Amino acid sequence: MAERWRNTALLVIDMQKDFIEESSMIRVKGGKSIVPNVIRVVELARQHGILVIWVVREHDPRGRDVEIFRRHHYNSDQVGPTVKGTVGAELVDGLIIKEEEDYKIVKTRFSAFFSTNLHSFLQTSGVTNLVIAGVQTPNCIRHTVFDAVELDYPNVTVITDATAAATPEIHTANILDMKNIGVKTPTLHEWSEELA
Repeated sequence: MAERWRNTALLVIDMQKDFIEESSMIRVKGGKSIVPNVIRVVELARQHGILVIWVVREHDPRGRDVEIFRRHHYNSDQVGPTVKGTVGAELVDGLIIKEEEDYKIVKTRFSAFFSTNLHSFLQTSGVTNLVIAGVQTPNCIRHTVFDAVELDYPNVTVITDATAAATPEIHTANILDMKNIGVKTPTLHEWSEELA
């Protein structure tokens, strides 16, 4: 089974407490509801020998590496979102990086490919097929997917009910845009049947 999926990697994007927890100022409203499905996607990937890559944001405490529109969250009065080493930068409960098996990419922008070593790591690992889960659909999911398509990854899959946005309408519109450029958009159930 592992041989069949050796060219596939699962990218789990931004499933961090600051993006998911209700108390966070930058939470994605639909994020909490997908946590069980993301946990299941990771379990299925590991069962089938699919490489799990955790894509997370970890920012400078002063916000010097943050997009301009978010810099107001970083000042001397408060700790900004997803600062490296803070609770908010940790993965949500139920998701755990297995250091010996998984890989972690730290990004400071929407796309997992922007100013990271993701593309070179995937190439040296022989990965050509990508499966994507996480938040949020119009930003980090979409930018990563479009970059993957532009980099000629032949098979890109977004698990529709293991990704989320602020509203169902925004989520659906962005899934349609990705589907229109050749991205596969199965539900978790449909993807699990494909693995069987």
